[in-house]
Amino acid sequence: GVAFLFSGGGAQHVDMARGLYEAEPLFRAEVDRGLRLLDDIGGPDLKRWLFPADMDRALATRELERPSHALPALFIVQTALARLWMALGVKPAAMIGHSCGEYAAAHISGVIDLESGLRIVHARGALFEDTGAGAMLSIALTEEELVPLLTPELSIAAINAPRLCVASGAPNAIGRLQEELAALEIEAQPIPITVAAHSPMLDPILPEFRALLQTISLHAPKIPFASNLTGHWVAAGEATDPEYWVRHLREPVRFTDGLRCLLDDADRVLLEVGPGRTMSSLSRQHPSRGAAQPVVSSMRHPDEDVMDDARFLEALGELWSLGVA
Repeated sequence: GVAFLFSGGGAQHVDMARGLYEAEPLFRAEVDRGLRLLDDIGGPDLKRWLFPADMDRALATRELERPSHALPALFIVQTALARLWMALGVKPAAMIGHSCGEYAAAHISGVIDLESGLRIVHARGALFEDTGAGAMLSIALTEEELVPLLTPELSIAAINAPRLCVASGAPNAIGRLQEELAALEIEAQPIPITVAAHSPMLDPILPEFRALLQTISLHAPKIPFASNLTGHWVAAGEATDPEYWVRHLREPVRFTDGLRCLLDDADRVLLEVGPGRTMSSLSRQHPSRGAAQPVVSSMRHPDEDVMDDARFLEALGELWSLGVA
């Protein structure tokens, strides 16, 4: 069996899957369908920034950092890539998505259709841009160790590994926390993002996000996926409740707990269905993973000098050699 892993915000980059778009007709058709639907609902002209002309590359890099562009770009590319894998017979037995990556899992599972997913991610990104400047800090501590160090204006945004959490809040509060951690000789790394995701700074946008979700048709999942909110398999009553998705936006991403659900099956192959290798790296380091449990990345990291279609075919060969149908 194969589990699909979908990335969250920050993984996007210019020319993400451009080689696949040019080489794989099915992938291209799925991306184009997403771009058309995004245009129909009043979204940005994303293709210009996703696959820019040479003269637009610097501007495209800045534009793809905007949440209202980044989140739809990730959703379109990752769901199109999932459809390509499924067309080749690689059907997910389970899934997980990191933060906004859970919308891709929800779409592939049948909870939301493509247009609804695009409405959600575009609105989420646009609302993020109305929250004011925020900051996030990745910290090498457990959740229990980090909580006493947080002031009321700070939150834990994500628990990515047993000893790797992300704090979120206003830039000055994050700056003070970073200084305190440095004095304690605790490793901390700023995350290149200007939004305080999963923090109190999102509270003012929650009513508008809730109102949107109440207009979306939500269905019970047909393929199990692990919940960022609970760290357990999502229940039908959760996936179909708008309030679940409001809390999913505001509360911590319990990614390491959800990953444990996928790793409980020692024979399961974990396949990262998105750009880069962050999900693969977190999976390989998870204490519940057996030494021989396979983890495969299906897209190149932006720093890798390899063609997108070549990397995809290498991943296909890896899956075949592991016995995946």
